Amino acid sequence: MPMIKIGLLREGKNPPDSRVALTPAQCKWLQKNFQQVQIVAQPSPTRCFADKEYLAAGVAVQEDLSGCEYIFGIKEVSIEQLIEQKTYLFFSHTKKLQPYNQDLFRAVLQKRIRLIDYECLEHEDGQRIIGFGFFAGVVGAHNGIMAYGKRTGTFTLNRVYKQRSFRELIHTYFGLKLPPIKIAVTGSGRVAHGILEVMSLIGIHEVEPSDYLKRDYTYPVYTHLKGADLFQHKENGGYDREEFHAHHDRYKTRFKPYTYVTDILMNGIYWEQGMQRLFESEDVRDPKFRIVTIADITDDAHGSVPINLGDQSIEDPLYGVDRTTLAKTAPYLPGSIDVMAVGNLPNELPRDASRYFGEQLIKYILEDLFKGGSSLIEKATLTNNGALSPTYEYMRSYAGLG
Repeated sequence: MPMIKIGLLREGKNPPDSRVALTPAQCKWLQKNFQQVQIVAQPSPTRCFADKEYLAAGVAVQEDLSGCEYIFGIKEVSIEQLIEQKTYLFFSHTKKLQPYNQDLFRAVLQKRIRLIDYECLEHEDGQRIIGFGFFAGVVGAHNGIMAYGKRTGTFTLNRVYKQRSFRELIHTYFGLKLPPIKIAVTGSGRVAHGILEVMSLIGIHEVEPSDYLKRDYTYPVYTHLKGADLFQHKENGGYDREEFHAHHDRYKTRFKPYTYVTDILMNGIYWEQGMQRLFESEDVRDPKFRIVTIADITDDAHGSVPINLGDQSIEDPLYGVDRTTLAKTAPYLPGSIDVMAVGNLPNELPRDASRYFGEQLIKYILEDLFKGGSSLIEKATLTNNGALSPTYEYMRSYAGLG
């Protein structure tokens, strides 16, 4: 088999992202177990693994990636960085026709790049293979609970990014005592799994949705709401996952009763245009609306959480939304709801998140990629040699192809 050269990009998007697709230890393992693989990393002062760690693992560190067949990034690659006729893997954030990345997508086509989008790598049942969702859930859940403590003054949590690792973060939960709050957790993917991990680590008890709606508790509880708990068919009241994702218009939300009994909403559901929101903006004006803290971890502005007014930064993750005017305010004010909405939450635990990401990449993707591809990789290939892949023909207008 001919030599396969992989390039690891230095992240260039602002705010800076320090995550990587492959850690130094994973690079060392790949180069040992696949004799034909050679890995090159661009130098970076902000990457969570230092250049010297890659050098120690036997990875070349150099600016020029033009000799690499495959180039791995994390966030969107700047147009100026794109090299013609290479295979790129990164989160392009284009499959929903996001206007802010349209120029990037058109440049990918013009440069005849093969673009494999991590977001589109899925198992046969539609479950995503590659992602940082678990650590987004961990960090988002922590931040949501931290915000509630700060609003109420009942307990204190430190910021995640001040801990060196997930293991160190766990130690901050020892001895933490929460008041008898009620938390609604939505979703069934990796984000939700990360949220549930924090619920378990802190010792918050799970209760069934039916009990959660009817009862108050003398200790902190959460309920986990999945698809059938959140949506129902408008006519027959049932829920079919495949039909729901194919025909959103046939389903309506079931979440509104939870807004009357919930203190913290941890939102981890996938959302796209056409799906009903969990509630509507005007619902927060209702005196019975009890939620005071929302961690919108999947972070769709004006999406499943309609009062998500846009991203904040890791350093400043929260804002308030006035219940009456629906205007953005400082957090923790009387008469407001606190919203945490950050697009790069896993970057608070970048080394752990990168290690997890690389493990999935090695386990499910790389060997097939080196052998020329697979049906799974083909389905995640948005563009190739200046053309859209058949699955993504719906993007023709967005791509400027008529």
